[in-house]
Amino acid sequence: MTAFANHFSYEFKTGLRNPMLLLMNYLFPLGFYAMMGLVMTKINPGFTQLLIPAMVVLAAMTSTILGLPGPLVEMREAGVFRSFKINGVPVLSILVIPMLTTIFHALIVATIVALTGAPLFDGVAPTNWAAFALVALVTVFTFGAIGSLIGVVATSSRGTVLYSQLIFLPSMLLGGMMMPLSILPASVRPFSMLLPTAYVMQAFTGLAYGQETIVNPTAALAILAVSGLLAFGLAAYLFNWDSRNSARRGHPLLALLALAPYLVGMFLK
Repeated sequence: MTAFANHFSYEFKTGLRNPMLLLMNYLFPLGFYAMMGLVMTKINPGFTQLLIPAMVVLAAMTSTILGLPGPLVEMREAGVFRSFKINGVPVLSILVIPMLTTIFHALIVATIVALTGAPLFDGVAPTNWAAFALVALVTVFTFGAIGSLIGVVATSSRGTVLYSQLIFLPSMLLGGMMMPLSILPASVRPFSMLLPTAYVMQAFTGLAYGQETIVNPTAALAILAVSGLLAFGLAAYLFNWDSRNSARRGHPLLALLALAPYLVGMFLK
């Protein structure tokens, strides 16, 4: 337990000392939040309804999807995981500790956004704070698991950037963060339902704000939780101790199974 606590403390401090991780964990999400609060809410007053949940989702994505995979790949390439294996460090600790510390950073930013969005930028506060907190926790867990999975299957730092952007960019444009899913063209909406952010925003809208949604918000939250558990399980199964070891327990394409809950969600109304 002491070793776990020391490892957790080290990883948490790394998220503050490493310039790139500091950017992903705090500077970028908070800077983007300030820009959207100052500019977007003036251009589109309706965005005040989305400001708080959308920026919480952004904080979760930047910390986990963009920030988490890179260090995992770098440690594997540097042989750190080989040393861990020799010293008896289990796979779960290697995956869980970076994921938990990243989640903590994301939750700190999410708390700042949730508490300041209304007084600073006239953002609409949730009507049910308990539901808001539950959705936020499930969200950071799901994105943390997906980030871990990307770090496991990517063979290089460039690969992490590619896989992360395949999720991040479409989520920003089509995932309900910048505009409600209800106003997207009907031809585009099925593609939106392949993105985790679509279910996050539906869960926030229905459970935390008590508004009408396209997808049942409880089902959306369940889909997110199942996806997170599946992604983390796949990350543990596909984990490779050494980048020089060509023998893997499973093919990296198995990671696509993490999309299965969202395929089911496409047919939910």
